[in-house]
Amino acid sequence: MTETHPSRYSEAGVDIDKGNAFVKGIKEIVASTHQTGVLNDIGGFSAHYAIDLNKYRQPVLVTSTDGVGTKLAIAHLCNKHNTIGIDLVAMCVNDIIVGGATPLCFLDYFAIGRLDVAMATEVVKGIAEGCRQAKCSLVGGETAEMPGLYRGNDYDLAGFVTGIVDRDSIIDGSDIRVGNAIIGLASSGLHSNGYSLVRKICFDEVGLTVDHYLEELGCTLGEELLKPTRIYVQSVLKVLRNYKINGMVHNTGGGFIDNVPRILPPGCKAVIHTTRWPQPPIFTFLAEKGNVPVAEMYRTFNMGIGLMAMVDESQATDICHHFNAVGEQAFIIGEIVQRDPNETIDVDLVD
Repeated sequence: MTETHPSRYSEAGVDIDKGNAFVKGIKEIVASTHQTGVLNDIGGFSAHYAIDLNKYRQPVLVTSTDGVGTKLAIAHLCNKHNTIGIDLVAMCVNDIIVGGATPLCFLDYFAIGRLDVAMATEVVKGIAEGCRQAKCSLVGGETAEMPGLYRGNDYDLAGFVTGIVDRDSIIDGSDIRVGNAIIGLASSGLHSNGYSLVRKICFDEVGLTVDHYLEELGCTLGEELLKPTRIYVQSVLKVLRNYKINGMVHNTGGGFIDNVPRILPPGCKAVIHTTRWPQPPIFTFLAEKGNVPVAEMYRTFNMGIGLMAMVDESQATDICHHFNAVGEQAFIIGEIVQRDPNETIDVDLVD
């Protein structure tokens, strides 16, 4: 007769059975994101994705990885975990769409102190929703239960995306020219950057909680801070079918000051007219309550513009109309000008 003993591993804080049940429970959620090309279900040792070689003459695979930072702390404070996965996907797929790449498949890494299946399932639902918005297949991931590193149900997330683009269609900014217009696409708010400063201002200095309703925001602080990052993939791909974009910027950490120079060719400078788009009230709120200088605001936050596209001036108005027609709010927010050889500034912010 075999005597049943409690699992020593479970006593140490890792429940293999619970982990297996979690994977089994999310299979349908994951499968709902699968596009043509996915060859197997989750649960294996790897994922297989077939490339349609009829679509690409010189296919180049494009990869990116990112997380959502301390926005995770806001999800915990609000006890709302079904949208943070959208942010995770957005931070990755927006990074590759600015290079002209179509996202193919996505992997996630979910690390937690002690697995809470219900909460983890909500996180995966958000990841799946982000993948559906980007038309990107969630093909697998890793769930790591590590009680020695994380306390209770504290968790961290990382995402990994693989995309594809024809070599001749890569957008790297090398086609940007003096005279190009800069189109800005509206953000949904803070997206997933600057939350360490946000938390310091709102919680430590002002003494607010996520349940505080703020008239200037028209919602509670928690609702504002958890607004998911906008995913621009499908809108950009639709515009690229009809127009040429010379360069694009995902406006994340570093804001306008650090992100725009990443794609500017030598001799070019960007001029951004900061009054040409409506800035969400959260940015005015943070600047005033935190006494944050204007320059720091534009280096820390997206200030209401989540993606920028540099285009020929003659097509700028038409491209804006096209972006608006596919659901974005697009504004001509600046232009590319000649940079003096002695200048040290790559981005001018003007009223």
